[in-house]
Amino acid sequence: MDDEGIDRLIGMLSLERKVRLLTGATTWRTAGEPGIGLREMVTSDGPAGVRGEAWDERRTSLLLPSASALGAMWDEELVERLGRLLATEAARKGVDVVLAPTLNLHRSPLGGRHFECFSEDPELTGRTGAALIRGIQALGVAATAKHYVGNDSETDRLTVDVRASERTLREVYLAPFEAAVEAGVCLVMAGYNAVSGTTMTASPLLAEPLKGEWGFDGVAVSDWAAVRTTEETGRAALDLAMPGPDSRWGPSLVRVVKDGLVPEEAVDEKVRRLLRLAGRVGALGSRDPRRVPASGASRDDRALLRRAVSAGCVLLRNDAVLPLDRAGLSTVAVVGVHAASPRVQGGGSAGVFSSGAVSPLAGIRARLRGRARVVYESGPAPGAPPAPVGPDRCTDPVSGAPGVRLRVLDAAGRELYAEHRLSGRQLEPDLPAGAHTVEISAVLRPRRAGEWTFGVGGFGRMTLTVDDRTLLDGEFPGDTDDPVVHVTPPVHTARTVLTAARPVRVVARRELVPGRGRATVVAAAPPEPDPVTALKDAVRAARDADVAIVVVGTTEHGETEGHDRAGLSLGGHQDELVSAVAAANPRTVVVVNSGGPVELPWHREAGAVLLTWFPGQEAGAGLADVLFGLAEPGGQLPTTWAASLADAPVTDTRPVDGRLDYTEGLHIGHRAWLRAGREPAYWFGHGLGYTTWEYAAVEVPARVTAGEPFTVRVTVRNTGARAGREVVQVYLSRPDSAVERPERWFAGYATVRVEAGRTASAEVVVGPRAVRHWSEADRGWATEPGPYRIAVGRSAGDTRWEGTVSIT
Repeated sequence: MDDEGIDRLIGMLSLERKVRLLTGATTWRTAGEPGIGLREMVTSDGPAGVRGEAWDERRTSLLLPSASALGAMWDEELVERLGRLLATEAARKGVDVVLAPTLNLHRSPLGGRHFECFSEDPELTGRTGAALIRGIQALGVAATAKHYVGNDSETDRLTVDVRASERTLREVYLAPFEAAVEAGVCLVMAGYNAVSGTTMTASPLLAEPLKGEWGFDGVAVSDWAAVRTTEETGRAALDLAMPGPDSRWGPSLVRVVKDGLVPEEAVDEKVRRLLRLAGRVGALGSRDPRRVPASGASRDDRALLRRAVSAGCVLLRNDAVLPLDRAGLSTVAVVGVHAASPRVQGGGSAGVFSSGAVSPLAGIRARLRGRARVVYESGPAPGAPPAPVGPDRCTDPVSGAPGVRLRVLDAAGRELYAEHRLSGRQLEPDLPAGAHTVEISAVLRPRRAGEWTFGVGGFGRMTLTVDDRTLLDGEFPGDTDDPVVHVTPPVHTARTVLTAARPVRVVARRELVPGRGRATVVAAAPPEPDPVTALKDAVRAARDADVAIVVVGTTEHGETEGHDRAGLSLGGHQDELVSAVAAANPRTVVVVNSGGPVELPWHREAGAVLLTWFPGQEAGAGLADVLFGLAEPGGQLPTTWAASLADAPVTDTRPVDGRLDYTEGLHIGHRAWLRAGREPAYWFGHGLGYTTWEYAAVEVPARVTAGEPFTVRVTVRNTGARAGREVVQVYLSRPDSAVERPERWFAGYATVRVEAGRTASAEVVVGPRAVRHWSEADRGWATEPGPYRIAVGRSAGDTRWEGTVSIT
């Protein structure tokens, strides 16, 4: 429907009915209006999978690698295919709007939500995000670019006031969103934070440059519960307040419109954009025929996710250890808690319930079955809080089925509702009228004797009993208004001694508190092994094996939405474990399972170091493909990795007096490292493969007209023994510039796949925005004429050719 038709529909609505459309009908649905043929639109979190409307472990989703892994792919075609997979999942779950991609940047390595963001660089982030958007929207599902803008850390994220110069915003933080608009994104989400003193839901940046200069004709939606005022946000270019049905809009917005404080034309424009979105996703009139619900995960889907694991893996170091030859192996030692229980996704609102994850241990065993013996040692425990109980060790005390019993009680303790569930983590239990208490109970059959740790998560009055022995009983008030606590509520723990194989009944109760949600968690963990003994066992297994594979990583309580990281150490005894195993066996492969940078103090001791990020449900299968040479590690670093936190040039995430000043300006990521003259552990763009390369020739035009793209042609030769993929990178610099610039900045890349001994030409198109700068004096873009240095190479720190192009 065109805008003229939409305006006719708007004319049929009263002010009250128009305003009703601008606040969600539920947590995940927009309001419908049958009188004009508008149905409700369904939204869902979605960067790594489409959860749907409910946090229900019985409704599983395909789980993609984390966004940081997608950023490491440097492969827009593959990212676009993954976007189409998200769209297929959305159709299967009846979802119209996927709340992805996240386009914030890896400004500081301490950012707690690194895993949900693509990279440190605006060009790479923009290209990757645009590819995901194209994939999602190709099937009639809407994508959402978030969180606009400056939402690059988690500390005090609801209130932080980010201060950055206009030039820094334009050239660095707004650039990926501009690329998203150029890709046709349907929604842009305004973040919780403020920029230059104004909260983003009321920010003038929603009007300019978003809707004006860039021509964005979609919906500007708030982050969930980010609308905290009526008049200011009503006058601003925000269109949709989520969630609902309660918000600062509704009757309050009607009142300020009638009082003349917000023009009704502003409301009409918001409704116009909402109806335009509805038309695009088939929610206005007849449903879009492209939106055919899918039946579920297919073998092809899992194959794509498996390929995605290898494509995002970054081989940091390889001392002729990888790939492993199965024919030459008799015993393989696999070490580390993360090998058996990997982190396949990050923590927070974007989480989904996977349709079945393959662990690294399972993937390695499957690849070596019938060929070599696999010995597993967990090593010392990483020190994480207990995990929610599940069907692997608990049964419903009523039915006896694997899982737990969920009950909702009234104030007198009478049962209002009960059902069998699979997990001790219940975030959205149904609450009938009169609900007072949520109860989760389970029969736990301990496989190990000793002191077990139990936990209960939530807010308010909570109790936890084991065989009628009270372990916890107290009031646990909340200390934050951050909505993420309803997804990952704090878990309070206590310990008791259990006997192996003797069942115990565990009961956790949480009394409901207004405004504190309903999430309830019951968790349990067996006794931790003695760290000294566990370390010795791991070393012995490594020494007796042909090769050792150690899997280490972060925990959900170290990398998660809502909190920035306190440091970059892996924690626990993991560094000690790696060093000891590497000393025992020089053929040690270390697999790092984290969403963002961690310190690797042992990286030169290991035979090989491989990053898997949070690799999604096919983690172990894709990892095995890389380890045994069925697939090449296809990734390049999307973020510069420091040897230690003290070396990193930009680390601050903590506001001072409510303000977080981006004093580094344009200089984040590799730009900051180059400016400081420091050497990181591994540069942005670094990533090894299983072959070697020679850069044979480079062709660059001598002169280019300002505002026009130009092409850098690079001839590369595969000098190794097997086919491979090379990512050719181009960087620019401007010596003696009249304006401040980075020492060198990323300008573009191209990939080639070449057979052994052959050559190929990579064509890197450098767009005009790579040489332009924002003039604050003129409030516009400018291009400085003169010579620009071009560097071509394999990373920001490994350039193989340099030359000059003159901009006229």
